[in-house]
Amino acid sequence: MSAPPTLALITGPEDLLAERGVDSVVAAVRAVEPETEVVRVHPMSYQPGELLVHASPSLFGGWNVIVVHDLDEADDALVEDLGSYLAQPADAVTLIVRHKSGNRGKRVLDALKKGGARVIEAKAVKTDRDKHDFVTGEFRAARRKIAPEAVGALVLAVGKDLRELASACEQLTRDVDGLVEVEDVTTYYGEKVETTGFRVAEAALAGDEARAMALLRHAMLGGLDPVPIVAVLAMQLRQVGKVASAGRGGSAQLARDLGMAPWQVDAARRTSQGWDGPRLGSAIQAVAQADVDVKGGIRTEAAVRSPEYAVEQAVLAVCRQRNG
Repeated sequence: MSAPPTLALITGPEDLLAERGVDSVVAAVRAVEPETEVVRVHPMSYQPGELLVHASPSLFGGWNVIVVHDLDEADDALVEDLGSYLAQPADAVTLIVRHKSGNRGKRVLDALKKGGARVIEAKAVKTDRDKHDFVTGEFRAARRKIAPEAVGALVLAVGKDLRELASACEQLTRDVDGLVEVEDVTTYYGEKVETTGFRVAEAALAGDEARAMALLRHAMLGGLDPVPIVAVLAMQLRQVGKVASAGRGGSAQLARDLGMAPWQVDAARRTSQGWDGPRLGSAIQAVAQADVDVKGGIRTEAAVRSPEYAVEQAVLAVCRQRNG
């Protein structure tokens, strides 16, 4: 049986990924030393010498894991104690250091890497592409498959918070058999306004006026806010415009160039076949005006009856431009 890891460095600001990194190291230690104790050290409450006390051998033996949080916020005392510890690491101790960003504690980071620390990255998950990659990774780790369009629908539905997105992935892998489709996402998260916006936009850009208006009016009756529906509609139109003007090329290459996911490029290409430049421009202008109206802007030529009326007019405009 191999020895437990003794040093680990977790870099990056994404808390969920950093916590998973800590858990993975603790699990690796406990696989060898099941009775391992975990001690957490926080900069705000740190007292000089505290780290070295935690690292001292116990009278009863056993292994300890010391997790130092937020080294980038540490005062000089903690930085100095970490340097002293790394110059002469203790036996039967695993030191895990979390560092979000910046140069604070760089000497400690260099010493950890030089000492052979296991490095785990917790990069920020901010863009839609980051979130698509995260969802795909969650399903791959669970040895499950999800349709690309379902990934997009899920990100739109719950992608504002990474923990909620991770929880949604877990629920779908647990509750849905086989390939996870858009319909499954809609079943579980269909009341989310972003998912509704995705379905409205999909129907509108396809020119399916009856379906788009039925979905929209159902959402309005349910009390959903028009603002994010308009935002999703605008995003879908922009994606079609970007892909249509990008020329030929593989989906993966265009995705990298445009900051999109490959499946979004493919979907935008399919949608763009029914559009030309002038009609797409007119649709974008209509949605831009609706964005102003639903947020309380004032038209110079006429008053808008309500945000609901504004979004309805935008959806109708997109449908009619698509149909010529």
